[in-house]
Amino acid sequence: MTENKVTTHTKQITLIGLMTAVVCILGPLSIPLPISPVPISFTNLAIFLAVYLLDLKGGTVCLLVYLALGAAGLPIFSGFSGGLGKLAGPTGGYLIGFIFLALIQGFLMNRFPGKNTAAIAGMLLGMVVCYFFGTVWLAWQMNLSFTSALFLGVVPYLPGDAVKILAVALTGPKLKAAIKRAEV
Repeated sequence: MTENKVTTHTKQITLIGLMTAVVCILGPLSIPLPISPVPISFTNLAIFLAVYLLDLKGGTVCLLVYLALGAAGLPIFSGFSGGLGKLAGPTGGYLIGFIFLALIQGFLMNRFPGKNTAAIAGMLLGMVVCYFFGTVWLAWQMNLSFTSALFLGVVPYLPGDAVKILAVALTGPKLKAAIKRAEV
């Protein structure tokens, strides 16, 4: 490996580590809702941003490390919880759905580099798939119809998710440019 490749590889690993830390810091921050077992979480905001800054591969690695750390018991899931029980609980489908969010957003961003519309489309489509997995899992866990689970675990969160997507769409390009200028 040449020195340039080693340096680039080291920088990418460092950025993945930093963004994993951001996800681990924002992930536990949540607001419980009395009407749902699913809290308002900042995890998807952190994932949107991580994928925006890291691309498909780096963003997905970041998310998988976050899930592995949480599954191992670190209190980095919503409400400062962790462990396999959280993955197997009512919100576990959303946590697993985050993998598809990262893959879809990253794929569209890689396919259409530099296009903020592709990033927004990736975040929207990725959330749809994430919500599908989460809703199916929530319905099964709580013995609900799909529609009931949808109104319990998705509908109340749509306005907040729209704000998160907008926030990343506005700040992501500036942060990515700043990282590039810093030659990181």
